Amino acid sequence: MSFIWPIALFSLLLIPLLVVYYLSLQRRRARVRAQYASLDLVQNTSGRRIGASRHVPPILLLTGLSMLMLASARPQTQVALPRIEGTVILAFDVSGSMAANDIQPTRMDAAKAAARAFVQEQPATVQVGIVAFSDSGFSVQPPTDDKDEVLASINRLSPQRGTSLANGMLVSLKAIATNSQATHFYSVPTPNAGKPAPALPAGKYDSSVIVLLTDGENNEQPDPLAAAQSAADHGVRVYTVGLGSPAGTTLHVNGFTVHTQLDEATLQQIAKITGATYYNATSAQELSKIYDNLDPQLVVKPEKIEVTSIFAGASAAVLLIGGLLSLFWFSRLP
Repeated sequence: MSFIWPIALFSLLLIPLLVVYYLSLQRRRARVRAQYASLDLVQNTSGRRIGASRHVPPILLLTGLSMLMLASARPQTQVALPRIEGTVILAFDVSGSMAANDIQPTRMDAAKAAARAFVQEQPATVQVGIVAFSDSGFSVQPPTDDKDEVLASINRLSPQRGTSLANGMLVSLKAIATNSQATHFYSVPTPNAGKPAPALPAGKYDSSVIVLLTDGENNEQPDPLAAAQSAADHGVRVYTVGLGSPAGTTLHVNGFTVHTQLDEATLQQIAKITGATYYNATSAQELSKIYDNLDPQLVVKPEKIEVTSIFAGASAAVLLIGGLLSLFWFSRLP
């Protein structure tokens, strides 16, 4: 237990003084009783001889005062509160094929609309970040609980070039680690670097998830399965969302003919490695439902809570009981 105003605890020094004062009164009363014992005047109004019960109301009074003085210091204690908390990274494929209109109005616009609805429904304890990836990946919005900033970042997304699933995941992982005040994070080296991958740092991010949305197959390095394993090693689940058909289709985008083919097998493996789920969306309605099926984590987090009211209420109850007992037994307040 800690106190917001610990200086108020000095008031407890009055309690020993009150105890000494009470004991001196008892000694004086004992002398008086000894002088007038033959007169049998040391009785209460009920006719019963006063015994040890006369000490109960003063003890309750001192106890109540002690609790009241503790309350004045504003005590706080640490309790474990279960709540939905964590970080969600929405990783958008912004390759050129996302401009296709087989999902109305376009794949990109449908994905952005579903993401906006998802963000609006999140509690304040969930932070949302935005990552965009094509042949490379970059963080558009660091994780935050400011929904206006997240929505503005989603609105800025637009189709670009190729598709690198690994870069989407690795940039998302870096955003999670940065948000958790980590100083180093795993990254996959380029194929020609000739260097082994650096060791993974200790630590888990069990309350963090990545939603990886893509409409094509991975055609850029590094290896997406290695990136998925990195996420799994850190306890981060990667939910994969596929737009389009595994059979592939030819799309006409901005005057260009683009052949796109969804690599469902890779997306399923990524989800399986990280303990998440793969979804396939063929319409804007299905895409919205996918966000509803995300599995939030209920975490138990210790928090300091002020318990002044508990001490104040308990002290009032003890003082009241002491006063009532004194009135009932001796027809006077302690």
